[in-house]
Amino acid sequence: MPGDLSDWVEVLPFAADPFQLEAIAHIEQGRSVVVTAPTGAGKTLIAEAAVARARQRRSRAFYTTPLKALSNQKFGDLAAAYGDAQVGLLTGDNVINGDAPIVVMTTEVLRNMIYADAARLDGLAVVVLDEVHFLQDRYRGSVWEEVIIHLPRHIQLVSLSATVANAREFTDWVEARRGDTALVEERHRPVPLQSVYMIEDRHRERAIDILPVFDRSGSRPNPAVVSMLRKGRGRFRRFAAPRRLRVVEELARLGWLPAIYFIFSRAGCSDAAAHVAGARPGLTTAAERAEIVRVTNAATAHLDPADLGVLGFDRWLADLEEGMAAHHAGMVPAFKETVETLFASGLIKVVFATETLALGINMPAKAVVLERLSKFDGESHELLRPGDYTQLTGRAGRRGIDRAGTAVVLHQPEIPFDRVASIAAQGSHPLTSSFNPTYNMAVNLVATYPRRRAEDLIRASFAQHRLQRQRAQAAAAIEERRTELAALEEAATCNRGDITAYATGRAGVTRRMRDFAQGLVEGTVLGFPGGERVVMLARGYGPNPRLMVVDEGGRVRRLAADELSPATVELGVVALPEPWRPREKAFARAAARLLTDVEPPPPVVNGDEVDNLADPVATCPDLKNHLANLERAARVRSQIERMERRVGDGSDDLVDRFRAALAMLDARGYTRGWSLTERGERLRFVYNELDLLVAESIHERILDHLTPAELAAAVSVFVYERRRGDVPGGMPSHGCADAIDAIFELWERLAAEELRFGVDSMRAPDDGYVERIHRWASGATLEDLFDDESSAGDFVRLARQTLDLLRQVRDVFPALRDDAAEALRLVDRGVVMTAGL
Repeated sequence: MPGDLSDWVEVLPFAADPFQLEAIAHIEQGRSVVVTAPTGAGKTLIAEAAVARARQRRSRAFYTTPLKALSNQKFGDLAAAYGDAQVGLLTGDNVINGDAPIVVMTTEVLRNMIYADAARLDGLAVVVLDEVHFLQDRYRGSVWEEVIIHLPRHIQLVSLSATVANAREFTDWVEARRGDTALVEERHRPVPLQSVYMIEDRHRERAIDILPVFDRSGSRPNPAVVSMLRKGRGRFRRFAAPRRLRVVEELARLGWLPAIYFIFSRAGCSDAAAHVAGARPGLTTAAERAEIVRVTNAATAHLDPADLGVLGFDRWLADLEEGMAAHHAGMVPAFKETVETLFASGLIKVVFATETLALGINMPAKAVVLERLSKFDGESHELLRPGDYTQLTGRAGRRGIDRAGTAVVLHQPEIPFDRVASIAAQGSHPLTSSFNPTYNMAVNLVATYPRRRAEDLIRASFAQHRLQRQRAQAAAAIEERRTELAALEEAATCNRGDITAYATGRAGVTRRMRDFAQGLVEGTVLGFPGGERVVMLARGYGPNPRLMVVDEGGRVRRLAADELSPATVELGVVALPEPWRPREKAFARAAARLLTDVEPPPPVVNGDEVDNLADPVATCPDLKNHLANLERAARVRSQIERMERRVGDGSDDLVDRFRAALAMLDARGYTRGWSLTERGERLRFVYNELDLLVAESIHERILDHLTPAELAAAVSVFVYERRRGDVPGGMPSHGCADAIDAIFELWERLAAEELRFGVDSMRAPDDGYVERIHRWASGATLEDLFDDESSAGDFVRLARQTLDLLRQVRDVFPALRDDAAEALRLVDRGVVMTAGL
C-alpha cells in the first residue's frame, strides 16, 4: 500500500482483511469513507488508521462514540497506544486533556463544540463517527446528522456502522454533504455463524435436543425440526423450552462457553445469574475464583462499603465466583465494567444480558443464547426482525479462537418454526432518520448562518434526502402507473358505446341476481331464456353463492349467481327425492324427471336480446375483454390515488417544522426576525429534550427561591422518564411541590401553543424521581433510598443526567449560578460521583 500508512499496516501483528485495506486506501487518498460491517469484523482498525494518518501529518483527530462507556474504553486503548499526554477525553462527566492531538468524546460533545466553540476545531483533520447507525435513534439521532451537516467540509469523516440495508443511499447523502466519499461494505462475518434450535422433550425424560435451524441449503427450515414438532401436537405439550440451568449445562458439555444469554428483562437477567450460580455448576477453578475476587475488589475499591452493602455486593461477588453475571442498564457503572473486564478475560462463563449489551462494548463470546424471539417495546410484545437477530448474534464467535460461533434459539411453542427460521435468516434494517429541528437547533442555526443557508442545511438532512428520494421514486412509479392506466383505458374502449355506463348497469344487475340467488331453496325450478328448465339441488353461501342445478337431460352443473341472466324466473318448487344425495347420479336423474310436471316458462325475449335492446355494447364480441380491462383500470387508478396521497404536495416538511419552531420562539421572545435576543443566546447552550421548557421555567422564575437540594430535585423532572414498573415518590417540600406544579402548568401552556403553531409537542416532564434526588442532595445514603440494588443503577444514571443539566444551568443562567453550583456539590458525591470517574 503506497503512502504514509503502508508502514503502519505492515507492523500490524496480523494481516489486515481486504475490506480494511480498501478503506485505509481511501483514507490515505483523503476521501471520507463509510464502512459497514458485521460486529467483530474489525471496523475499529480503520478508525485507528485514520487517527494514525492524522498524527503522521501533525494534525488532530477526534474519535466520537455514542456512549460514555465506549468513550472511556476507546480513551484507554488510544492512551495505551500513543501515551497519556497525546490523548484527551470529553464526555460531560470527564474533561481530561481536552486540547490533546487525539480527543475521544461523545457525539453530543462534538455537536455542541461545532455550534458554540468552533475555534476548538483548529488543526482538526479527521473525525471518526463510531456506531453511526445511532443516527436512527429516536431521541439522540439528530446529533449525528447535525455533525455530518455542520462539520467544516475540509475535515475528513470516517463513519463506522453495523450492516445496514441502504448503505449506498446513506453514502450518497454523506457525499452530497462532505464531498468525495467512498463506501466500503463487508458482509462476510469473520467467524461463521451456525444457528441451532434447543428443545426439551418431556416424553424422553426431559432430554435436550439441539438441531440446526436450517437444512443443508442454509436457507430453508430444517425439516427434521418441523417433523419433530408435528409429533408434539396434542392436548398435552410434549416439547418445552429448557430451563436456564439446563441450557448452561448443555453449553458447558458442548464446549460452547463463554456465552452471552440474552433475556429482555433486567430482573430476569439478575434472577438467572443468581439461580444458576446458586446451583454451583462448577465452571470455574480455584485459581479463577481467586482472580475474580482480586479483580472485583480492585474495581470496586472506590465505592463506600455501606453503598456496596445496598448494592448486594456479597451476593453479586458469589455469583461472579461461579462464573455467572448479569449485565443491564440498572446496574451501577462499576459493576457493569467489572463484568465486562472479567468476561473479556474469560473468567465469567455466562453473562445474562439485556439487548443493551449488543451496543458497542467489546465482549465476544463463543455462543449467544436467545431465550425469546420477542421483546416488549413499551406497548406490546413484538417479534424480533432479522436485523435484530444479526445484531444480537454478532458477538458469537471469537476471531482467531473459534472456528464458528453458535446462536442458540430456545423453543417457543407460540412461534411457528418457519417464523423462527425467517428471523434467524439474518439481514439488516435500512438506516432511517430521526432528524427533527429542536428549539436549541433552531437558535443555533439563527446564530450561525443566514436564513437561506440555514434552511438549505435543514434540507440537507438525511431525513429530507430520504424523503426527496422516496418522492422521486414514487413519482416515477406513478408515471409508470399512468402509462399503464392509459393503455388499459384504451383497451377497454368499445366502439359500440359507453363501456363504463354499460358496466355500471351490469353491476346493478349482478347485485340483483346475487340477491335473487340467496333467496332460493333446494328444489326451486328455474326457467332460463330460450325455454330451458333446471331444478336446484343445492346452494352455496357467501355474497355470490354457487348453485348446483340439473337440467331435463340429467346433466348436473354449477352456476355462480352473477352468471344468471336477468331474464331468469322461478317456476315453482318441487319435493326432491329422499334420501337427499345430490352428488349421486341416480338422485340427479330422479330430480330431472320431476321437471316434466312443471309448466315451461312463458315465452320471453332471449336474455342476450334484452341486453341488446338496452345497450348495443352487449353485442360487442370483445365485451369480456373490455370489461376485464375496465376493472384493471379501476384498480390502477386507485393505486395512483393512494401513491399520490403518500407523496403529498412536495413541500419541505422539515423546513416547515423549522419555520414553525422559529415562529413560536419569536412569539416567546427568543428571536427577533433573524436575530437572537438575550434569551435566545442562552437557549443555545441548553442541551435537553425539554430545552424550551427548561429555559421558560427559569425565565418565569419558577426555580427561584428553591434551596439547592430543591433545585436539584426540580431539575430532575426535565431528565427523568418513567419506565414500566417504576413507583413514583412524593414531594419533599411545599416549595418543591409549588415549583413542580408551576412547571407542569407551564408545559400545558407551551403544549397548547405548539399545537397552534404546528410544532411537534414536547413530552411531558416527569416528577417520579423528585423525592429521591432531594433526599440524596440532603445527605441521605444509598441505603436510605433503596432496600435492594434493583434500582440503584437507574438512580445513578438519572443523578448523572441531573448533574449534566445542573452544569448547564450554572453556566448559562447567572441568577441561578450559585444555587446550581451548590446543588452540583450536593448531588455529585458517593456512588454518583464515582460513576463519573
